[in-house]
Amino acid sequence: MGRYRPPEPEKTAVITAAGCARLQQELNFLWKEKRPDVTARVAAAAALGDRSENADYIYGKRQLAEIDRRIRYLDKRIRVMQVVDSLPSDTSKVYFGAWVTLTPVDGGNNQTYRLVGPDEIDDAPSYISIDSPMARALLGKSQGNEIPIMQTTTSTKILSFNDATEPSRYCIDAIHYQEPLAST
Repeated sequence: MGRYRPPEPEKTAVITAAGCARLQQELNFLWKEKRPDVTARVAAAAALGDRSENADYIYGKRQLAEIDRRIRYLDKRIRVMQVVDSLPSDTSKVYFGAWVTLTPVDGGNNQTYRLVGPDEIDDAPSYISIDSPMARALLGKSQGNEIPIMQTTTSTKILSFNDATEPSRYCIDAIHYQEPLAST
């Protein structure tokens, strides 16, 4: 058995306007603030002499490599992203950017989620990737539709891959879209 791992499937290249702005802000921060600071620290550490035993120099070079890797990733990703800044023509169905409120059919608390691009799911706990199985089950559905979602009996999250049991059934209670900000 070898070490070969097939490459990850491509992420969907869509993002909300707010998510794109956050990625652009992160790229600017890394490129214009953090990288120059780390570069200055590495230069100062290198000026002290022996680099082989200089922890500041070694750590600074590693940190610089991590920053450069993230800058390359953000730069490539932002170039291929398609910013979705308009509402869908049919707002009664679940599409990218929708806020969806789900209610368990057998009773329980409502939970609200937003379908966003894979690069912005870290922004809020209620954001789910458009590539996730749950989002795929929701896409194109209308208010009042029921969807099955695999869930464990011990899980507090809706979607879990551990100890899969019978699918739980959820009803789509509400669908709404956030108005996009006007372009200036």
